[in-house]
Amino acid sequence: MNTTIRTSAFSLIILASLCGCSSVQSISSSTAQLASRIFHPNATPAAVPPPSPSLDAYKTQVAYHVMQRNPNQIFSGRLPPMLPAIVVLNITVDKDGQLKDVEVQRSRDPDASRVAVDSMRRSGPLPKPARLLADSDSLTFSETFLFNDQYRFQLRSVAGPQ
Repeated sequence: MNTTIRTSAFSLIILASLCGCSSVQSISSSTAQLASRIFHPNATPAAVPPPSPSLDAYKTQVAYHVMQRNPNQIFSGRLPPMLPAIVVLNITVDKDGQLKDVEVQRSRDPDASRVAVDSMRRSGPLPKPARLLADSDSLTFSETFLFNDQYRFQLRSVAGPQ
């Protein structure tokens, strides 16, 4: 190992320990971690826990599920510059992914609303929300249906740019 790097790391540790202010403590712990890696390069790092599931990840999973269950209702490719209809649904599922409720939160087109709600109902059961149900027996989230002029949709959670 390069002696200059070891000397620099040791100097930083000494400097950080001599400074007693709280803002240096975070620098000191970072310096200690760096020094540990320099002086013990073959040490095995601590295991990193897997990332916790997020609502956005779940919504993406649900969007792909809905698209698989409604292949004749979707369109692929770039979104049109002017969307003829946009429908926002509130969707409630239980721990098993069973639909408990689907309601229109926002829409100006009753036909598009009907297509969106029917597509969600055809898609049940949805993927299980896993660990997203902390203290509740259900999860409510929203999804936006973006329609073209033939009443085919893309879901905002997985749609490309407009």
